[in-house]
Amino acid sequence: MSFAQDTKKEILARVLSKDCCAVAAAYGIACFGKYFDARGVVLHTEQSAVAQYAKRLYARLGIEGKVYVKGKEESRIYEFAVKEPAQVEKMLALFGHDGGETALRINSRNFQCSHCVNSFTAAAFLCCGTMTNPEKEYNLEFLLSRYNLSQDFAALLTGQGFSPKYILRKGSHVIYYKASEQIEDMLTFMGAQNAALGIMQLKVMKDFRNKANRITNCETANIDKAVAASGVTLQAIAQLRRQGAWDALPESLRQAALLREEHPDLSLKELALLFDPPLSKSGLSHRMKKLEQLAHTLSKRAEHG
Repeated sequence: MSFAQDTKKEILARVLSKDCCAVAAAYGIACFGKYFDARGVVLHTEQSAVAQYAKRLYARLGIEGKVYVKGKEESRIYEFAVKEPAQVEKMLALFGHDGGETALRINSRNFQCSHCVNSFTAAAFLCCGTMTNPEKEYNLEFLLSRYNLSQDFAALLTGQGFSPKYILRKGSHVIYYKASEQIEDMLTFMGAQNAALGIMQLKVMKDFRNKANRITNCETANIDKAVAASGVTLQAIAQLRRQGAWDALPESLRQAALLREEHPDLSLKELALLFDPPLSKSGLSHRMKKLEQLAHTLSKRAEHG
């Protein structure tokens, strides 16, 4: 099951305790379905649970609707419809429409309490909402077929503290959010708190993984740097031995060279701690550079000698 389907399942499980919120939700199904006019209401959905929810919701308001199953099994569509003339007349009167509007606009009189817009928006998501898996990207959309309705809906959401973006895509009017915080707030607003919490937890995990990767990359870079530095010093020590300069080295340099040969994988900081008494990192670095300088000097003499 996709993240969007899980979100819709959570919305479907909500209990609308107030009748005015039930009216707002039913009105959302009417507005965001396939059509809503003098012919009645038709909603097409790929989820049987959404169609059955619409039927129960309208029945609660005293309006009889029916659910039809259409298409083949691999592309099944569930249709909720209110088409019987008497039921259509009752529904239009309830929502304050006459069915003859040239352009469908949202009738704000269907929102009576502070939670009615929540219910209306949740119904809109059930009908025409979709959401990308947040593990891939943050994107929540409402796809509408009517321009005026899309603008009214965007204004309604803006009035509730949400500021959606709009785009026309392949003939559909898309109201969308891409910021994770906005999506979390929108999901909570629609009653899908678990979905919102899931995104928050995912963000924490992503942040943790990113920090872990940065630390690992930093440590890898430091190790590579240490190995490279160790390799240069080891080459210098080998050259000093080949050219017979080993016995002439001061004791402090021979001690540093021996420890580097015994522990080629240690960083300067780690190697410095092996001295008795321990050296500072800068002190040991000075000795290693001195070994490299001596080897370089001997090499130059050999070239000119």
